[in-house]
Amino acid sequence: MLTHLNAIPPIRIWKDVLARVVQGEQLTLAVVELPPHGLVPEHRHVNEQIGLCLQGTLTFRVGQETRGLGPGGTWRILAHVPHEAQAGPEGAVVVEVFAPVRDDWAELEQAAPATPRWPSPH
Repeated sequence: MLTHLNAIPPIRIWKDVLARVVQGEQLTLAVVELPPHGLVPEHRHVNEQIGLCLQGTLTFRVGQETRGLGPGGTWRILAHVPHEAQAGPEGAVVVEVFAPVRDDWAELEQAAPATPRWPSPH
């Protein structure tokens, strides 16, 4: 499958948090948009997760470690480890990879079509 991010409809993974998802056979890639001060509440899952902040800032807590991250900041979350994130005042766009695939996202609500915040159209 070859496509552009614009062609992938967003899904709502948390209240105001949207993701555009590419599913493989063994992993999930997601470009996630958090609104200003958007919160991903504490949760845990069976998937290992790694990520990269592309735009904006966020405060990430993984287990007992909390750190502020901006563009270029990365994280690694092992399976079943509690974690949460809160975006800064301008929101954030992150790319995340999960293994195994996020089968639990298959039934999430599709959000209204919108132009991705990243990459910038300029």
